[in-house]
Amino acid sequence: MNYVVYQGRQELSGERQLKEMRTYDLLDELNIEYLRVDHEALETMEACQEVDKLLGAAMCKNLFLCNAQKTKFYLLLMPGDKKFKTKDLSKQIGSARLSFGPSEDMGRLLDITPGSVSVMGLMNDKNKEVSLIIDKDLLEEEYFSCHPCINTSSIRLRTEDLLDKFLPKVGHKAVVVSL
Repeated sequence: MNYVVYQGRQELSGERQLKEMRTYDLLDELNIEYLRVDHEALETMEACQEVDKLLGAAMCKNLFLCNAQKTKFYLLLMPGDKKFKTKDLSKQIGSARLSFGPSEDMGRLLDITPGSVSVMGLMNDKNKEVSLIIDKDLLEEEYFSCHPCINTSSIRLRTEDLLDKFLPKVGHKAVVVSL
């Protein structure tokens, strides 16, 4: 595919969902610089690799998780090349067995759908019901990429901007783990 990298919201064309536009509005409000690539829906990590290379960013796996009772919800950010082992994470956060969270809860809490899971969804978590967990290796990267709450675009931003600007604005703190 021949993708084009844009600086910020430049060259926005076609119909855009409101949740995607809210993401750009917040990033602009916070003076967070970002690169953007528009593409077909990317449903797998393999499909994201080409876009991440183009953006020059670490591939970031975003997983929406919950406990067995579905009373606690988590958003895990980890390097795309690491394998996720639920027991490793459960032990570090003091939770019983974790599983992938239901898409209904993902939509209700983060206004995102499967395939579009992103840290940007935390801007929609008004009641702070989702805990953010970040693998320490991802924090060593200068940049990371994610979806702007929709999987037909990807953005790259500085990890530092995520931690110092975005998370404080949306009222979330990251729990750092080692997977």
